[in-house]
Amino acid sequence: MTRPEPFVDIHCHLIPGMDDGSQSWDQSRAMAEMAQTDGVSTIVVTPHQLGNFTHNSGEAIRAKTAELQRLLDQHTIPLQVLPGADVRIEDSMLDRLHSKDVLTLADQGRHVLLELPHELYFPLEPVLKQLHRAGMVGILSHPERNQGLLKQPRLIPQLIAAGCLMQVTCGSLMGTFGSPSQKMAEQMLEQGWVHFLATDAHSPHARRPLMHRAWERAAKRVGTEVANRLCCQNPARIVAGQDVPADTYRNKSSLFRGGWFRRPKAA
Repeated sequence: MTRPEPFVDIHCHLIPGMDDGSQSWDQSRAMAEMAQTDGVSTIVVTPHQLGNFTHNSGEAIRAKTAELQRLLDQHTIPLQVLPGADVRIEDSMLDRLHSKDVLTLADQGRHVLLELPHELYFPLEPVLKQLHRAGMVGILSHPERNQGLLKQPRLIPQLIAAGCLMQVTCGSLMGTFGSPSQKMAEQMLEQGWVHFLATDAHSPHARRPLMHRAWERAAKRVGTEVANRLCCQNPARIVAGQDVPADTYRNKSSLFRGGWFRRPKAA
């Protein structure tokens, strides 16, 4: 299998002590070394903001990201880290995005990593419209792990049609989060409803910052070109603040083998 381009991880809890991710600088360094060895060149660090982590300010995230970069440089770990956030959707989100206290990915002012409560789904179209009016795009983190979307997977293509991009967790493809999430991740992948694979890593021991095995799994299912797009090219566009097309590929060979999505009919 052709060796992939350098990976870019747009969802990783690498900053220590800000949330349920890394708990020390030593852990962050170990995670960074692990990611770099696995082929990752750039990580957007995404501590939780809002919800239970409303105290995490944009200023603090930016400062700790810079501190982490200095640590990596001191230890000659060739990994670039950039500030971002995993943002819980709530009423104050738009105001805090406008003030830049809530962070967009890579601090580019363009893409917002949106987190739903794990146990339920609520309609995202109003939020997506608000973001669009502000010149921003929503990226839904780990839809394959949301209990509401697992029960109503037909909502996924509707959200994409509304301009929402989809980020699936690497571990979901490997079965880390159970069979239902793995099946949904695989079928989303085969339907062409995935725009990014990312680690959502939390520690060097469990939920690690590894992408290569997921890239291999994706390449076997939808081809190397698509796998590179999801792990390398599309996330690199996010880092650069560039657009990512909502309809990135079609896997025509697997148009829903007996399952839950069907491609929406043309109007």
